[in-house]
Amino acid sequence: MSKNQTHNRWRQSEAAQGLFLISPTFIFCTVLLAIPLGLVLALSFWTQNYLELDKTLTLANYQTAWGEEIYQTLMGRSLKISACVTILTVLLAYPVAYFVSFHIKPKHKAMWIFLITIPFWTSYLMRIFLWKVILGYNGVVNGSLIGAGLIEKPLSFILYNQNAVVLTLGHAWLPFAILPIFVALEKIDHSLLEAAQDLGEGPIRRFLRVTLPLSMPGVLAATVIVFIPTIGDYVTPRLVGGPNGLMISNMIELQFKKANNAPLGAALAVSAMVIVSVISLIFVWLNRKYLKAR
Repeated sequence: MSKNQTHNRWRQSEAAQGLFLISPTFIFCTVLLAIPLGLVLALSFWTQNYLELDKTLTLANYQTAWGEEIYQTLMGRSLKISACVTILTVLLAYPVAYFVSFHIKPKHKAMWIFLITIPFWTSYLMRIFLWKVILGYNGVVNGSLIGAGLIEKPLSFILYNQNAVVLTLGHAWLPFAILPIFVALEKIDHSLLEAAQDLGEGPIRRFLRVTLPLSMPGVLAATVIVFIPTIGDYVTPRLVGGPNGLMISNMIELQFKKANNAPLGAALAVSAMVIVSVISLIFVWLNRKYLKAR
């Protein structure tokens, strides 16, 4: 068999067709994801003295990132805020997804899902500024409480702190938590619920023993979807967090810009990425273990 025949036969094979299909995506991910990540990783092992970049490999940046108290505090605060946002959004998202899945007629479910995505129609920055208006010193919350006679002067602790960051991020990422839980609930075989009812299970026990366990993959998916991006958010803490609400992403931005220490910023970014990756892998492992157990 000639080389041309071999080449033509290979081009017609399933392996070649699959390679042609994934090639654009692979090139796109390589150019816009893998190469930038590789450059950030390499930068984290270098040092910078104002405008001079020393490419000698060193672990000094990681020693600083993991050793100094300020970076440990910011990393711990980021994990804490992200965990609170994740718990808040999942707890709020589950009842909404449950209501749409079990109490809305099938012909109206698409409209409800459409309405849930309406917040995406507005700019993310606009939603943050609206929360500043709502929580501000002279905002909607304080104005309503003063008008109702519940307080005499505006509350100053509801804005520019960690609570404001959690509330704003929770509102922003709530639709992302609703959708995977809704999909998991839609896959539940209703005959299982009917069987549980025939066996004498009440609504609460039916939910705890059938609905909730079968929807856990959606809950875990929502947890990962919300947790990963919120830990790296820097716009929301900057606008509504104040000094006590800043996160590790704000420090990374500071190192790259004002501090002019890109290697340390890269080391902080890689460290945060490693921590998030480890936590995400734990969630994936728990999800697989749960599915195998079922």
